[in-house]
Amino acid sequence: MSANSLNKQLSDRPPVPTETTKKIPRSRLWLAVALPLWVVVGFGLAQVVLTALILSLHAMGVPFNTINPAVLNSSLAAVSYILSVTFVVGLPWWIKSYRTTKQDVGLTRLPSWMDITLAPAGGVVYIVCSIALLAFVKAYIPAIDLDQVQQTGFVNLSSYYEYLLAFITLIVIAPVFEEVLFRGYLYGKIRKVVPAWVAIAIVSVVFAAIHGQWNVSLDVFALSVVLCILREMTGSVWAGILLHMCKNGLAFYFLFINPDLLRTMGG
Repeated sequence: MSANSLNKQLSDRPPVPTETTKKIPRSRLWLAVALPLWVVVGFGLAQVVLTALILSLHAMGVPFNTINPAVLNSSLAAVSYILSVTFVVGLPWWIKSYRTTKQDVGLTRLPSWMDITLAPAGGVVYIVCSIALLAFVKAYIPAIDLDQVQQTGFVNLSSYYEYLLAFITLIVIAPVFEEVLFRGYLYGKIRKVVPAWVAIAIVSVVFAAIHGQWNVSLDVFALSVVLCILREMTGSVWAGILLHMCKNGLAFYFLFINPDLLRTMGG
């Protein structure tokens, strides 16, 4: 790919919607606080509805204990993500006509060679930032346990289709929905009213917080910073989706394919 071709793609890309070049009315700055809170609430509401649905089906006699755990976890994850996006994006649209456009979520075009080129470069930056952040916390905040095992919902996989379901859930479904929700919707909306660095910080803190575990949260905070930068650079979520897929694919390999490798590398 030539430099002229890359420059042309950069110049032709749709920009991240922003109004920070103009004076933003104070009445709109509340979005920088309200929207992150709404995303967390919507995400939590999806879990509540999903739990209520499971309990209702259980009360109706649905034998969940006979369903393969990988099938069940994969299905629940897909429903959870769909509900989260529906609540976060759909409810404001339905209740107050608070519309979300394709440009808001960074889906105005298909993936490009620019996205494919920037994703691995962003991956290198992410790995360096994550290692540095985890090393800093380990040295100066030893109370935080960085050796927790990441909880994915998939355990004791044995058959090929179980591995395939885990792969699809963790490497396809999760990156697409999380990028659309966080680097798409949330970043696209609050970037209209705050500078890029503020939007990056807000989105990354929220994204880290919903992951729960400290070691995972620190890692995905570093990941989110890079993903937000890619969103800002390209005006799209595609480079972030590709990088997120690669990151989860690497984690999938270490967790399920070769779990002994990291212990060997760590001595």
